[in-house]
Amino acid sequence: MAEDRSARAQEIVAAARVLLEEEGGDGLSMRRLAERLGIRAPSIYKHLPDKRTLENALISDGFVELAAAFEPAVGAGAGGREQVVAALGAAYRNFGRRHPHLYRLMTDRELDREHLTPGVEELAARPLVEAMGGDVDLARAAFAFAHGMTVLELNDRFPPGADVDAAWARGLRALARADDPG
Repeated sequence: MAEDRSARAQEIVAAARVLLEEEGGDGLSMRRLAERLGIRAPSIYKHLPDKRTLENALISDGFVELAAAFEPAVGAGAGGREQVVAALGAAYRNFGRRHPHLYRLMTDRELDREHLTPGVEELAARPLVEAMGGDVDLARAAFAFAHGMTVLELNDRFPPGADVDAAWARGLRALARADDPG
């Protein structure tokens, strides 16, 4: 996680995050980042050897943030699985809407798991797996639903007047009620 990076690498990743949020993935380049930091691009490579390493740091941090966003949802557990799954879905949706460029960086391509901070993907997945009673397949189905809905929403793919909130609620409710592994 961030604590495994040097202070300077953390500064670079933080500046990259701001650049990503402001300009999107297309605006995230080592040259633009160096300009933002007031240094020359080769100076970045002393701390982060390439752009992919920088992106993996951003993705790792994103998983930690997503896991933190799930914490209040886990606290909704007293209401049962439906309430927890609805709260997790809302947290996931809100994360994607608040951080669309980070969300896309995290989800639009193959995940370079070998180069992420160890355990961050599991950290973010754990609340949903637990909400689904440890059923990893059901948790994956719920993730696929939430991801698909988030992407459709970010890409403005729902028709005008569509009740997206109702679609979210119905899909999450159906998944929360699913418990037959057969």
